[in-house]
Amino acid sequence: MADAARKASALRVRPWLRAIHRDVGYSAVGLTIVYATSGLAINHIADWDPNFTHTTAVHALGGPLPEDDDEASKRVLSALRIRETPKEVYREGDQLEVLFEERTLHVTTASGQVVEEARRARPFLRLANWLHYNRGKKAWTSFADAYAAALLFLALSGMFMLPGKKGLLGRGAVFVLLGAAIPIVYVTLAKG
Repeated sequence: MADAARKASALRVRPWLRAIHRDVGYSAVGLTIVYATSGLAINHIADWDPNFTHTTAVHALGGPLPEDDDEASKRVLSALRIRETPKEVYREGDQLEVLFEERTLHVTTASGQVVEEARRARPFLRLANWLHYNRGKKAWTSFADAYAAALLFLALSGMFMLPGKKGLLGRGAVFVLLGAAIPIVYVTLAKG
């Protein structure tokens, strides 16, 4: 009789558990996409810059350019049709450096050669990485903690969704142990 009561109680809990699991899961989809995409990008930070695209262009203006830094920079900006006002212009050795918000011009005044280095933000990834690195601090920390708690709930509630041999007491236990073993084995082998 106690066994029948326990089964009846489990049958009443499972529909609620499934409904809550489903709704929390749907709520987590968008954040999971943002965090997973950012995580993939950040994992390969040694191979590329996930926040910016970088370009380099070489321009030959013919030289020499004027010795006066302001005159030389005006000529370079005019020749390259740049209307943006530089943040800073300074000389470093035989090169004139012209700095803007998203690009720098390295001007060799003796030859008139200009090396233009530019960077542009990757719109989605830069914002996703900003969130992933928790640059939003206190307000985002609370939100990220709630998301982490939701993921824990999804993981734990998911283990009890199916009864019997397809559930936690059957093949589910094998997959839970496998999932737990992967990081443990990796850390052990990597001597972490």
